[in-house]
Amino acid sequence: MPTHVHKRVPKSPACGRRGPPRPSRALLGPRAQRSHPHLGLGLRSLPLRGTRASLPRPRASPSLAPPLAAPCPAHGPHPIPTSLRPSLLPASPTAPGPRPPGLALSPAKPGARRAPPRLLLSRGSLDAGSAWSARQRRGGAVWRLWRAAGRGRGEVAGAVLVTGGDSCRAVPMLRFPTCFPSFRVVGEKQLPQEIIFLVWSPKRDLIALANTAGEVLLHRLASFHRVWSFPPNENTGKEVTCLAWRPDGKLLAFALADTKKIVLCDVEKPESLHSFSVEAPVSCMHWMEVTVESSVLTSFYNAEDESNLLLPKLPTLPKNYSNTSKIFSEENSDEIIKLLGDVRLNILVLGGSSGFIELYAYGMFKIARVTGIAGTCLALCLSSDLKSLSVVTEVSTSGASEVSYFQLETNLLYSFLPEVTRMARKFTHISALLQEKNTTTSVQDEFMHLLLWGKASAELQTLLMNQLTVKGLKKLGQSIESSYSSIQKLVISHLQSGSESLLYHLSELKGMASWKQKYEPLGLDAAGIEDAITAVGSFILKANELLQVIDSSMKNFKAFFRWLYVAMLRMTEDHVLPELNKMTQKDITFVAEFLTEHFNEAPDLYNRKGKYFNVERVGQYLKDEDDDLVSPPNTEGNQWYDFLQNSSYLKESPLLFPYYPRKSLHFVKRRMENIIDQCLQKPADVIGKSMNQAICIPLYRDTRSEDSTRRLFKFPFLWNNKTSNLHYLLFTILEDSLYKMCILRRHTDISQSVSNGLIAIKFGSFTYATTEKVRRSIYSCLDAQFYDDETVTVVLKDTVGREGRDRLLVQLPLSLVYNSEDSAEYQFTGTYSTRLDEQCSAIPTRTMHFEKHWRLLESMKAQYVAGNGFRKVSCVLSSNLRHVRVFEMDIDDEWELDESSDEEEEAGNKPVKIKEEVLSESETENQQAGAAAFAPEIVIKVEKLDPELDS
Repeated sequence: MPTHVHKRVPKSPACGRRGPPRPSRALLGPRAQRSHPHLGLGLRSLPLRGTRASLPRPRASPSLAPPLAAPCPAHGPHPIPTSLRPSLLPASPTAPGPRPPGLALSPAKPGARRAPPRLLLSRGSLDAGSAWSARQRRGGAVWRLWRAAGRGRGEVAGAVLVTGGDSCRAVPMLRFPTCFPSFRVVGEKQLPQEIIFLVWSPKRDLIALANTAGEVLLHRLASFHRVWSFPPNENTGKEVTCLAWRPDGKLLAFALADTKKIVLCDVEKPESLHSFSVEAPVSCMHWMEVTVESSVLTSFYNAEDESNLLLPKLPTLPKNYSNTSKIFSEENSDEIIKLLGDVRLNILVLGGSSGFIELYAYGMFKIARVTGIAGTCLALCLSSDLKSLSVVTEVSTSGASEVSYFQLETNLLYSFLPEVTRMARKFTHISALLQEKNTTTSVQDEFMHLLLWGKASAELQTLLMNQLTVKGLKKLGQSIESSYSSIQKLVISHLQSGSESLLYHLSELKGMASWKQKYEPLGLDAAGIEDAITAVGSFILKANELLQVIDSSMKNFKAFFRWLYVAMLRMTEDHVLPELNKMTQKDITFVAEFLTEHFNEAPDLYNRKGKYFNVERVGQYLKDEDDDLVSPPNTEGNQWYDFLQNSSYLKESPLLFPYYPRKSLHFVKRRMENIIDQCLQKPADVIGKSMNQAICIPLYRDTRSEDSTRRLFKFPFLWNNKTSNLHYLLFTILEDSLYKMCILRRHTDISQSVSNGLIAIKFGSFTYATTEKVRRSIYSCLDAQFYDDETVTVVLKDTVGREGRDRLLVQLPLSLVYNSEDSAEYQFTGTYSTRLDEQCSAIPTRTMHFEKHWRLLESMKAQYVAGNGFRKVSCVLSSNLRHVRVFEMDIDDEWELDESSDEEEEAGNKPVKIKEEVLSESETENQQAGAAAFAPEIVIKVEKLDPELDS
């Protein structure tokens, strides 16, 4: 039975009547009236006195303060979980201990009669806004209950009735789980599509997901809210295989298997900033940032890029021409800065089938292709000091697959890091400029390819009057003039300025290549760069030729359409304005030239797509065909052209750019791109060949056959510790010891060794914080990832536990795994040349026991995990790939911070302390008489709950 503690409520001066009557059990509802067997905290009734408590205003994420539970001298102390005691009142009236901010416990006076404790609330003010008014605006215990619920520490079970003045409200009480959770749930969601990949942003509270429908989703930590979605499309692809964040968290890269493309997407909006094709489908990727520091690098990082000073900014492409490349789209003309990011070098490493491994500087330009590795890449990791590359591959043979670990030397990248960085930035500028001019929405769509048939006859008159009409002719002329003006502006502002930028960066590359001591080992070839410069010059010549053709055609078209318009007006016997009748000799010449160019029969066109007359001259320059121009420019009478053709010395001079008068602009552009690609390909080949295989460790043989999409989450998992310069590999030897997780670690410098290179982890027991009971079972490791450099997040399955309570989320500190005191006892006694699953007995095993930093995952078949130590969160995915639960992992530290902030806030507001005193009956009556003069009494009635714990 619940105990009832109440006091008479004085009259209210405002209404002249007494307060509410003594509350009955009916007000609590049936849920609060019955005892709850699963509650880990028993409370008795506490009378509260005083006005509104002097408590801090609730914040967005208030710290946890559990419901107040005072020890009862008559009945003994209530069972309070050990993990809660630091933030509650002491376990006994005389035992001093830490108390929550603003609470002070006064012991009973000697000889005084023992009475139930009271919580006295002194004067103060509290205005907590809408969040507080939804609960109860009086009472420290109610405030603490509300804060505990807001922190997600417990579940609602039972109710607390609060009465005071003219108000009477029920506030939910909390049920605390048996194991006080070390991690707090901050989000949970059921997703419509199966998730095949997820990865946290390294710097923000964002997580990127890829599902089976081909979508790339970006969710925010708060309530797992979706920020944007990148749907599958024809240009990019529909089968996403892996994701990777740039180290600064501003770009997201994802690979598509059906189109063999890599897409770089902006984190702010779902747009492709850059994309490129690869030779094989990519199965894994890793994006790293160089952390090496030196005086040469520091001076280079601090130096300002001169191209920003010498080159004009590239203008913005109209939206119609930027469907495939968003680098210079809309209002952002500085997207290249976003793509390059910081000056510090970052490298995107791609791995695929048949030993496909490539390295891309700044995620855009290929600087190395690795050869000599067989099989499909399962994981790879390039060390931040650029000394080694770790790769895990899988080679399938006769129905089974053998998994091996490789470590490759990358000393060339490390030794020439400043040169590689400078060269990579130049290459990235060139790659971006080439794609900027490679928009597939061709400008020829803006032109109307005019084909006029026959001579001026009755048929032509019928055509002009019935089909074209005067209004249509006028509209057609305006459209052609507008289109010509648009393409003229695009050529001048984009092709010419972009070509000048290409020439600048290629010329700087040529100067770098001439410094053979620095750049020749990297494969930078001065002769190849010279060919690329020549190709860019030819492209500039062809662009200038197009401008001349546009200028000439615009004059002829204007004169022709004006003359034809007047002729059609006369056919309809309409009035012709006097100014239209005026035609100078120059206008007549323009019309004659137009008729000569476009209406002469061309027998050589009889077999070309049914076109019997010359097409409009500008459109032919924009066709992506290898055929010669139908109407090439007339070079007769050009003295400079004749002089060059007759001079054998100037004809072969490297100072003059070659000229292709009978080729289209697209042909010259495609030729230029091929030459530049060949020029930039050589360094990738040279650097790739320098990466030699130094270590090969066969791990295990896998005979399971699973869906390939689900293998994306499986072991092994690679990690690079940037502080200690170590490579870590997490894996399980599937057949022999599934209940063990193996950790292999190697130094990034292959010449150095490391102790405890291989160790197996066995998960032994887990201690409940509330009951101190020990849970022992056989646990298998489902998934594991590095949370940060010092911690591994693991999902375990209790092989004998009941369903719904058989999955655990564990934080494994590496400091306990690699204990220096007993490191000599855990040395691998086998050989790395033999497969590890054949020598399991030689692998040292350490059994781990956990008293904290673990949580039981109830009502969820957890299978996979993704952690982020920077944001202190982890995301758990169920085995059906649809159920997601997000945890905040580091709540203990935050609790201490929040408590200190509460103290500071209370000190700033200078409230009167809340005191809890154990009073005698006489003292109680005197105290009540004094208090009744200034404040109504607040009575909190709590249903007595069964303190028995559910284990």
